[in-house]
Amino acid sequence: MAKVVKKTGRKGQEPVTRDYTIHLHKLLQKIQFKKRAGRAIREIRKFAARAMTTKDIRIDTKLNKFVWSNGIRNVPTRVRVRLSRKRNEDEEAKEKMFT
Repeated sequence: MAKVVKKTGRKGQEPVTRDYTIHLHKLLQKIQFKKRAGRAIREIRKFAARAMTTKDIRIDTKLNKFVWSNGIRNVPTRVRVRLSRKRNEDEEAKEKMFT
């Protein structure tokens, strides 16, 4: 029989860019009005961390302004984001990659 070589672990993280639509409406149900926009930003961070498997998430100011554009209460229902996993150039950084 042929010898089967088994790969251990997963491939190292490489820089990649993907587009996603985050459905904020379903993530913000039953959240009181004065906490909605801040929670939306945290949910976007959580989504990006899960999708890109990085802990260091940096949110662009344009995205932040878009989420807050209708005020603290009326957060946009959906938001289209482009997530980019990049190498961390900083020498003493804990994480090798950031999003």
